Amino acid sequence: MATGLTLEERKQQLFDNLSNRLGAGIIDLEIDPAHYETAFNYAVQVYRQRAQNATEETYTLFTTETNVDVYTLPEQFINVRSLFRRTVGLDTGPASSSFDPFSSAILNTYLLNYNAAGGMATYDFYAGYIELAARMFGGYVIYTFNPVTKVLRIVRDPKATGEKILIWADILKSEEVLLQDLGASVWLADWTLAELKVIIGTAREKFATIAGPGGGTTLNGAAMKAEGEKMKETLLEDLKRFVDFSQPLTWVIG
Repeated sequence: MATGLTLEERKQQLFDNLSNRLGAGIIDLEIDPAHYETAFNYAVQVYRQRAQNATEETYTLFTTETNVDVYTLPEQFINVRSLFRRTVGLDTGPASSSFDPFSSAILNTYLLNYNAAGGMATYDFYAGYIELAARMFGGYVIYTFNPVTKVLRIVRDPKATGEKILIWADILKSEEVLLQDLGASVWLADWTLAELKVIIGTAREKFATIAGPGGGTTLNGAAMKAEGEKMKETLLEDLKRFVDFSQPLTWVIG
């Protein structure tokens, strides 16, 4: 059930939790709010680079413009799998449609009256016909997509404004979604904690000891850095074991 928290409120809850895990209130921590943000942002970047669970499959529609073949997709798009048109042949605008009498005959004869005529074999032949017609007469759109600039270029010159094309793509999950994911949120919290330990260790390592009346105090900077780096190694191994609910690779044929 959604709690209604904003992204900033969720992040603040995470930062408060990490602060307590580092011992805030018992010892003084040499970190500022900007360090929490830096550590969290890097954790998100590493997770999105290495984890399948950082992305999700989506279908969305976009509308073509006359004589425009280059479009810029939103920033969260990282891959375009395919583009599908609603019809084959010439471009159609928002108010027009493509009428196929053979499709209507199939609907009337073999689907609406399925108990009197036709059968699954006939419907399978019809489905193959639709796929072949789409391949031959422009039902699928040839395109190129740049995952860095998010520029989508379709290999055709649209002549009608308003044709809707379906995009099958992969997009990045938002930070808000990742913080609510039971697998991703724990991993992100632990990597952020590891980054904070490295930051604190780097600061403490600059001065090995602090002078005091009892002969001074030895700081644990090197130990903190080593502990943080060890946590990172463990977390990367965890991704290989899909502890964040990512899906492993399956068999690829072809």
